[in-house]
Amino acid sequence: MQNSKSNFPKFMLLWAGELISAIGSGLTSFGLGVYVFDQTGSAGDMALVALLAFLPTLLLSVPAGVLADRYDRRLLMMLGDGCSALGILYILLCVLQGGAALWQICAGVFISSSFSALLEPSYRATVTDLLTKEEYSKASGMVSIAGSARYLISPILAGALLAVSGIELLLVIDVCTFFPTVIGAAAVRKEIAVKAAENGPSFWESLRQGWSAIIGNRGIAILVTVSAVMTCFMGSFQILAQPLILDFADSATLGVGETVCACGMLVSGLFLGMKGISRGYTKGLSISLLLAGISMVGFGIWENIYPICLFGFLFFATLPFANNCLDCLVRTNIPDELQGRAWGVIGFLSQIGYVVAYGAAGTAADGIAAWFHIGVGRGAACIVMLAGGLLGVTALSLYPQKSVRALEKEPIC
Repeated sequence: MQNSKSNFPKFMLLWAGELISAIGSGLTSFGLGVYVFDQTGSAGDMALVALLAFLPTLLLSVPAGVLADRYDRRLLMMLGDGCSALGILYILLCVLQGGAALWQICAGVFISSSFSALLEPSYRATVTDLLTKEEYSKASGMVSIAGSARYLISPILAGALLAVSGIELLLVIDVCTFFPTVIGAAAVRKEIAVKAAENGPSFWESLRQGWSAIIGNRGIAILVTVSAVMTCFMGSFQILAQPLILDFADSATLGVGETVCACGMLVSGLFLGMKGISRGYTKGLSISLLLAGISMVGFGIWENIYPICLFGFLFFATLPFANNCLDCLVRTNIPDELQGRAWGVIGFLSQIGYVVAYGAAGTAADGIAAWFHIGVGRGAACIVMLAGGLLGVTALSLYPQKSVRALEKEPIC
């Protein structure tokens, strides 16, 4: 049951643990990519590791959401983040014994990601448990900052550490960063009463209730669909930005460009963390998605790093606003007791967009390049601009939806 008083300091403690853990995970992700490429020289092997790190989160998000409503959410967070260190520890031990084979790295990241899947629905539901409705927007902004840390801080830090040490140091740091989340979850656990699981509905009944909470409200169902579309276009942008830039620039320029672009999330996250948004969520969502689409089109027009950085920055700056509006509209229209299972289903459905993007965007870019006899970078630019145009159309068609506007009858966050 949601508290009437503010527990924002407790949330900040929990958020700090998640921020540190995200940085540690980013270190491992960057380091393992470099390590696998140095060992095998294969981009396919790198993609395999990334795929096995992503799939458990996608496949287990729904049952993890059900568990978040049936059992103690703080305990699940502690188990998820703490046990995920086992997979990283396994890779570390393999490296220390003379080197980790590809299958050992794949097994380690799969184990780590499987336990981490317990974390996200419980974390989101705990935000609802801890905070008042007026604090949701600020909390969403802070969560965006933590999520962007692995893209802003981890690559720079990992590159500096690898210059003076090996991947072992990155793995050790990552294992250590799991503990702040465990400590933070333990600290806030006493603030919220633990639900008894034995009298709750069955697993499949809980899953059905989470699904019904989404499809039973047409406005929420539309927003979840929009979320899946967003992740599809975001995935296309992320997977094609590198070949687009590398087609005319070197890797150092790429690194600077990615950092500048990712700073857009930081700026927006800081603004939302300090100010938040109190009304106009449907309009804000439509405007932010429209601006994101325009930025994607601008990103692909010129083979010049300066406009690319400008439009990339603007694109990433719109994402926290869109996520904030989506988060508040959905969160405040789902009963508290269904939050965990609903977020699990939402997470699964929205992440499907990434699967579509990863499977289709690269092939489409190569096909366009071959068909029109242009560079792969220009083929990637065509796909990015097409995705941006479709995202703009999605944004323009969203606001007239009465069922979506009906979700916002009064200031809610």
